[in-house]
Amino acid sequence: MNKTELVDDVARKADLSKVKANEAVNAVLDAIGEALKEGDPVVLTGFGTFSVRERPARPGHNPKTGEAMEIKASKAPVFKAGKTLKDMIK
Repeated sequence: MNKTELVDDVARKADLSKVKANEAVNAVLDAIGEALKEGDPVVLTGFGTFSVRERPARPGHNPKTGEAMEIKASKAPVFKAGKTLKDMIK
């Protein structure tokens, strides 16, 4: 399912116009993104938890040249599914 299909599904299930459903989906995604940017986890009980995981700097190599290099520390968004979601897809 892509974003357009998600908006269509939300519009149908919530009896909204596609424009309003698109605004709602965008608002939810923006809110999740902003919370993660601030470093706050987003917990949707039963569905799952969005959070940011810090990745430390580590040694690596350039696959093209084989030269050793340092991979910088970074932050990555992660999602951990909740029990209800896990049970739903079994």
